[in-house]
Amino acid sequence: MKSFYDFNRSNPQERQQRNSLYPELANFHLALREELSEEEYQAFYRAEKEAARRQEVMSKPKKHKWISTSY
Repeated sequence: MKSFYDFNRSNPQERQQRNSLYPELANFHLALREELSEEEYQAFYRAEKEAARRQEVMSKPKKHKWISTSY
């Protein structure tokens, strides 16, 4: 499943889908846009998107290679 930050904000259909999947986060971001300057909001959005990407990478299961020895 896509995270909130994986959707294309420029695409109305994707933005609508994102807002329906993440209504509370969408409302939070709407409120932030009203409170912050555009530059501040964009910096916050980029930081959150990067943090979500790092969290996704860290939560992926690691594949372990088993070492087998034949005797």
